Amino acid sequence: MKLRLLGAAIALVALAIDQGSKLWLLNDYGLAARQPVAVTSFFDLVLAWNRGISYSLFTTDSARGPWILLAVTLAATLLLIVWLWRVDQAVTAVALGLLIGGALGNAYDRFAYGAVVDFVHLHAGGFSWYIFNGADVAICIGVAVLLLGSWVAQPGPAGASKMPEKNA
Repeated sequence: MKLRLLGAAIALVALAIDQGSKLWLLNDYGLAARQPVAVTSFFDLVLAWNRGISYSLFTTDSARGPWILLAVTLAATLLLIVWLWRVDQAVTAVALGLLIGGALGNAYDRFAYGAVVDFVHLHAGGFSWYIFNGADVAICIGVAVLLLGSWVAQPGPAGASKMPEKNA
């Protein structure tokens, strides 16, 4: 029960940070009228409306497109919630909370705006990373934590660790 609450709390925090930053940039700061805003030599604030998924894959301009992506996101989120309900490790609960919070943040954007609000643009020299948001960060960290947690923290049969042993 405590792990479920931990995951839910992490999801709410990730969702609040994501939506709070987007609402502030859109409504209070007025990013659309000010963009691009150079924060550092490698970080700009740029408003981008992502009508697809990660890296703008499956971009759609049809009327049904955002609703289909929203339905897929909500279905995936439901599966993550079921997984969180059954979790037995804190690291997994934290990772799932980040995934759920990030997914709900982007799902809310699709529902409210018909597209996901992206605004972080990282670049250096001739390299330019895609434009992303706080929900995307939460999702990426959640995936990384799941991967690292499954590789490092899981005991194998008879309590053996999955970490490779060093040769003596």
